[in-house]
Amino acid sequence: VQLQASGGGLVQAGGSLRLSCAVSGRTYSSYATGWFRRAAGKEREFVAAIRGSAGRTYFANSVKGRSTISRDKNTVYLQMNILQPDDTAVYYCAVAPNIAAPPSEYYTQEATYDNWGQGTLVTVSS
Repeated sequence: VQLQASGGGLVQAGGSLRLSCAVSGRTYSSYATGWFRRAAGKEREFVAAIRGSAGRTYFANSVKGRSTISRDKNTVYLQMNILQPDDTAVYYCAVAPNIAAPPSEYYTQEATYDNWGQGTLVTVSS
């Protein structure tokens, strides 16, 4: 399985970015894709996720209402709007096998994901 994250860059506060995660080596309906981020000096944290065929989505409270996650076959997109300096981080995408009845918060946990991409840097200037 290979994941290629892209779309990061420098944006002013209030702006938008769309991150992409291209996945190869798995059938898209068989896995969930998550986005996590790590800001300088902080732990990596969950941002958003989308499950395989069901398309159910999950968002961290910090981005809920100003972000969307979508999928076009084996590419997952994270659209982030009204970006703030606190959104500055390296963003990582990862995949996890779909399971039939996941526990609550299952797809928000790092340990759920078994393959990770290399990360793309998002910098939001004030």
